[in-house]
Amino acid sequence: MTAVDPETRIPDPIDLDRGEEARLRAAAGLAPPSAAAGSEYAGFELVGVPDRPLQTEREREMYTLEEGEMLLNMGPQHPSTHGVLRLVVKIRGEMVTDLDPVFGYLHRGIEKLCENATYTTVLTYVDPMDYLASMHNEHAPAIAFEKLFGIQAPRRAEYIRALVVELNRVFSHGLMIGFLALDMGGLTPILYSFINRDDVVELLAAISGQRMLFNFFRVGGVNWDVNDEFLSRLGTWHGTVMKSIGDNEKLITENEIFKGRTRGMGILSGKQAIAYGVTGPNLRASGVPFDVRKAHPYSIYDELEFDVITQQSGDVYARYLQRIDEIKQSLHLIDQIMDKMPHGPVQAQVPGIIRPKPGRAYGAVESPRGLYSVYAISDGGPTPYRFRMRDPSFISLQVMPMLMPGHLIADTMAIMASLDPVMGGVDK
Repeated sequence: MTAVDPETRIPDPIDLDRGEEARLRAAAGLAPPSAAAGSEYAGFELVGVPDRPLQTEREREMYTLEEGEMLLNMGPQHPSTHGVLRLVVKIRGEMVTDLDPVFGYLHRGIEKLCENATYTTVLTYVDPMDYLASMHNEHAPAIAFEKLFGIQAPRRAEYIRALVVELNRVFSHGLMIGFLALDMGGLTPILYSFINRDDVVELLAAISGQRMLFNFFRVGGVNWDVNDEFLSRLGTWHGTVMKSIGDNEKLITENEIFKGRTRGMGILSGKQAIAYGVTGPNLRASGVPFDVRKAHPYSIYDELEFDVITQQSGDVYARYLQRIDEIKQSLHLIDQIMDKMPHGPVQAQVPGIIRPKPGRAYGAVESPRGLYSVYAISDGGPTPYRFRMRDPSFISLQVMPMLMPGHLIADTMAIMASLDPVMGGVDK
């Protein structure tokens, strides 16, 4: 056995880090880091604390540790954070006592990009925002721009718009169900969800030409009419979609483990949801019957029959059931749209470069994550003077610090997944 020299000193990892930092600073021509006299390594109890003075009462409450508490970072590399999101979790043992969602890792600046793009080009920039609801991303600005320009899309175009956004809603809700199960350790449901998602994406690719960022809407209509390939795929898909949804329901809905980990978890009351501005399935799962398609009808939704479905318990399980019911309702809407779709053009006469008169307009749609709206101001030029978007994922994540205290660390991802955030829209 090899003897160890007792005089051998094992380097301190912190000293190695400091030496590496000094080497990199020297290579970059930067001054060495300045350290306060007597300063020492902060230790794990301060991991996650902002490297600046705490500025608000809420920050001081979150980052002041009581006896036995520590901070835990989840993300921004965490695969279950539904994008580049960082959660700073304050814990005592295995119990969460507070939580701070940290945004800003994508820094896309889409609103400013849109203010420097033509009105037609804007509809391509908003696609990757909520990349699971690209059709809805295009729908709201199209409505706002048509109001600014004073035109109306042909009726057939409006029916096609409603058709593709409901198809988009089906696969978005289906993925939410799969990811909710995946975040709790279940692999099979996400496979069924992606089977359905790929079928719908191929459908939308047949009409738009693209599989993810569709760029299908235009100011005054849509880019293409429905074609034979689309209709053939739609018929095949419609005959099998209920089977894939049913397979997922058999795996999840009455699953004893799933119910045990979702019932009573992350309860959001209707009053709390309204106070925080939560909309969409998360609001309706708390018993509030608000749906933009009913409350403020747009496109041709006032010509269709459908119910505003709600749940009452407001927990993770209710938010799951809400998506299941809304998928079935979207299929009912698709049937009506195909039955009632009129003949005619799919694009109004619009110049290549659109210059609306000075004014302002607002367009709002019911996206899979809630009220998604656009506020646009025109100064008479070819680009929007101001362009602002309300993303529902950003609003929904506000409630995480309220829902998490009192739950275990293992419940964090389940509660967040039930809110169905997409970080592309949050960091717009």
